[in-house]
Amino acid sequence: MNGPDQTRAFWLDLHIQNDLHPRRFDALDTLRVYLRRVERLSDEAIAELTQTGVVAPPLSRLVYRLERPFQ
Repeated sequence: MNGPDQTRAFWLDLHIQNDLHPRRFDALDTLRVYLRRVERLSDEAIAELTQTGVVAPPLSRLVYRLERPFQ
């Protein structure tokens, strides 16, 4: 039987600059595809965001912040 911690979802919340509603992703691969295709971030900016949780100018034109609420 699964306990409550085993059924908890893993989400990545991407906050973009002053946007009040984060974009939610189920995996880093999905997030990377979105960042490349939609936000048009460079590989360097994506690496910075996934490693530190924040990327800002000059690597990107906006400030992006990544939250991992359920790790």
